Amino acid sequence: MLSEEHNRLLTRVEGAAPAGKLLSSYWQPAALVEELDGPRPLKALRLMGRDLVLFRDEAGRLGLIDRDCPHRNADLAYGRLEDGGIRCPFHGWLFDVDGKCLDTPAEPEGSRLCQNIRQRSYPVETRSGIVFAYLGEGEPPAFPAFDCFIAPDSHVFAFKGLVECNWLQALEVGMDPAHASFLHRYAEDDDPDAGYGKPFRGTSANSNLPITKVLREHGRPRIEVETTGYGLRIVSLREIDAALTHVRVTNIAFPNAFVIPLSETMTISQWHVPVDDVNNYWFAIFTSFAGPVDKARMREQRLAQYDLPDYRSRRNRENNYGYDPLEQRRSTYTGMGFDVNAHDQWAIESQGRIQDRTREHLGQSDRAISAYRRILRAEIEKVQAGQKPLMAISATEAEKLRGPVAVDGLARDTESTKFWKGLDAERRAAAPWPSRPPLAAE
Repeated sequence: MLSEEHNRLLTRVEGAAPAGKLLSSYWQPAALVEELDGPRPLKALRLMGRDLVLFRDEAGRLGLIDRDCPHRNADLAYGRLEDGGIRCPFHGWLFDVDGKCLDTPAEPEGSRLCQNIRQRSYPVETRSGIVFAYLGEGEPPAFPAFDCFIAPDSHVFAFKGLVECNWLQALEVGMDPAHASFLHRYAEDDDPDAGYGKPFRGTSANSNLPITKVLREHGRPRIEVETTGYGLRIVSLREIDAALTHVRVTNIAFPNAFVIPLSETMTISQWHVPVDDVNNYWFAIFTSFAGPVDKARMREQRLAQYDLPDYRSRRNRENNYGYDPLEQRRSTYTGMGFDVNAHDQWAIESQGRIQDRTREHLGQSDRAISAYRRILRAEIEKVQAGQKPLMAISATEAEKLRGPVAVDGLARDTESTKFWKGLDAERRAAAPWPSRPPLAAE
């Protein structure tokens, strides 16, 4: 358990909160590129407790600026996209994507007021269907050469979902290998062909053993946690019998992402990005090492579960997450349907808007969570001391951070590291795009 002081240190992000300053030192997902589709490419955002406007000007350039007009603080989310920028409807003040004031049309001819006005703007970059924003000071770090960033557009798919609780408890689900044996347990196994795009619904790599069966029958994984150059590598081992061990490799990419296997040929890279202290969005990039992603199918699956424009789950607090006691008795462990995101959402939202970690009791299965919290606290202290935190990297350093490996399969070799490295190498060798293997240090 944590003290109240440490819980507050690790969770709060608004204003001058130390964790907020740390998270602002990195590129953070801000919106899906597709959210700017349509006749008016503008999206009002709340990110890290800040109210912002993301827009695309007539030349196709992206801009992210503070939402309140610096004249009289009217809402720029209702602005007119014209004349090279966004124009406030109140008095016509015009700003470009860099926040430069281009026009103050209500002022007298010859007024120099515009030259002294600048709306705060933030760097933005698009990667794999997501618009990333940098809200920190100074130069942003480089993007690591992770698979999700170097794969071609045809082999990635991005989506997001709103979670109505603090970012940290949402992220911690992704570093907890044990929960899947319970929270995501199903009484029966699916047809593997129907598991496309669905976590824990296919078969384990190099076998025809359903993942659902592995999780259901082997609920006590041995968990190994290793510190890496990007954060943590988590290896969970489930002994199937005297000859076989199920090996699953997942990762925490510091500060607020995890990378896990979705299937034999696909991985998920997922960020939990604070909206404010009590809400966050998950942003996921699905990366295929086989054929192109069936984006239409992936989108259709998720739109069946989420309502736009807020990307809010249709199973939520207001309808008790669709809980059905008869289903819980017969087919699922939760009684909340078959979507794992809904299961996770119930688990983390039921902890409260901000989990009270003074009341928790961690066990051996929570080793990765304990390790991550130690890293998070140490990196917050670095930033407070004016030092560069973990993963605030240069372009040269970014090239060395590849992968990370995220696989699962059945090992007959007692040396699990040799097994999962070999499994990853086979998958990369068969990939139709030039995926680069992790360097020896990783």
